[in-house]
Amino acid sequence: MQDARAPLFTPVLIGGCVIIMLSFAVRASFGVFQIPIAGEFGWPRAEFSLAIAIQNLAWGIGQPLFGALAERFGDRRAIVLGALTYAAGLVLSSFAVTPGAHQLLEILVGFGIAGTGFGVILAVVGRAASDENRSLALGIATAAGSAGQVFGAPLAEWMLSLMSWQNVFLIFAGVIVATLLALPMLRAPQPATRAELEQSMGQALRAAFRDPSYTLIFLGFFSCGYQLAFITAHFPAFVTEMCGAIDPSGTLAAIGVTTTSALGALSISLIGLANIAGTLYAAWLGKRFSRRYLLAAIYLGRTLAAGAFILLPVTPASVIVFSAVMGALWLATVPLTSGLVAHIYGLRYMGTLYGIVFFSHQLGSFLGVWLGGRLYDIYGDYTLVWWVGVGVGAFSAIVHLPVRERRLAGPAAAV
Repeated sequence: MQDARAPLFTPVLIGGCVIIMLSFAVRASFGVFQIPIAGEFGWPRAEFSLAIAIQNLAWGIGQPLFGALAERFGDRRAIVLGALTYAAGLVLSSFAVTPGAHQLLEILVGFGIAGTGFGVILAVVGRAASDENRSLALGIATAAGSAGQVFGAPLAEWMLSLMSWQNVFLIFAGVIVATLLALPMLRAPQPATRAELEQSMGQALRAAFRDPSYTLIFLGFFSCGYQLAFITAHFPAFVTEMCGAIDPSGTLAAIGVTTTSALGALSISLIGLANIAGTLYAAWLGKRFSRRYLLAAIYLGRTLAAGAFILLPVTPASVIVFSAVMGALWLATVPLTSGLVAHIYGLRYMGTLYGIVFFSHQLGSFLGVWLGGRLYDIYGDYTLVWWVGVGVGAFSAIVHLPVRERRLAGPAAAV
């Protein structure tokens, strides 16, 4: 039994936060490259959108694979492989001049994100945390991803004003390799019950797949990926093209935001900033209230916010308000969903089981990014794909309600 008085901020948590923050800073910036890359080569919007969509799909496919690698060969080896794959994808992408090359190389980037992202890092943090601190520790690690989002997109926007997108990709590759400096901190214990230690991965998977609640969690995570990936990839371009003019004497101009392009990058940063508080608060609530009801409430909140935003005129003020509201709900689902998987199915194979659930998230991400670019090229705007996001958000709010939030008996029992 772990001591409930164990410290919250352990070296494992701090190191995990550093890796996930820098990994997500780079990942969150890809929407900023949408217009520069398509503009340089004269591509339709769908071409680079498909590249980002493939990145998200590869991330989803890679997540359970890297989770299984971590559980079989060790967390740190999986993270090293992920970081090197991520950096290689960025370096090679900087030399790509055709849509097909970008789309192919985004597979490497997506696998790299899988090895340095939520699945592996949250499993390490979850195993290292005490029972009392686990929910909040998962929330802090998730919020670190939002912290990366705060500066990732604006940093990319600023760097693009100084150099080519190719050089920005090369610098970002160096940042990803530098995350490995935090690796010595990730020495996580693996607390588990005797039954969990005796359980094989096949037994754990069969137990989860037989449980209807696992299917519901899998289905519910789809809309999270759809909404987040669509906004990350397309919202800067959406704001650039659809937002009303910025008042040159207003507050935004006073802080240096004088163009809708800069406002689009700022919106991604604001989402990340608001989500730090939102994610931590959701993690705190997850220790005290039913996670399934909290998840349903978050998806309902996203649905209402997105619906209201698209129905109202798009102005700088509405962009700021929407970014703050959506940001508060942005990654709040992650500590609740990962905590729910750990609670019901245990910690031993959390990386693999959460990775499979996360694959649904990334299927949604693929559809949100690709459909955004495709429908934009057909209709000239994002209205239809936005309403699809509203619909899938409402679906997720409903589908979490029947989840049975109880620990499985026997080998799959949770902590």
